[in-house]
Amino acid sequence: MLSRFPSINLKKTGQKISFLMEKNHLSVRDLQEAFGFDYPQAIYKWLRGQSLPSPDNLVVLAVLFHTLVDNILVIDK
Repeated sequence: MLSRFPSINLKKTGQKISFLMEKNHLSVRDLQEAFGFDYPQAIYKWLRGQSLPSPDNLVVLAVLFHTLVDNILVIDK
């Protein structure tokens, strides 16, 4: 029954974040500084599709990428 609901594709979302970083000339270091992270591991996990940014971090990414949160997440239907 759950398969009838859309889900977020982590791998494709990571690829989309990478694409948007490149499009906006942002590096992992730039994101690390913007978020105030001590280490970049969380960002690399997003890029590899191992985890998703928190809702708050998605909003920050949307601002940095000059887009909407909906344009960052890749949904499988």
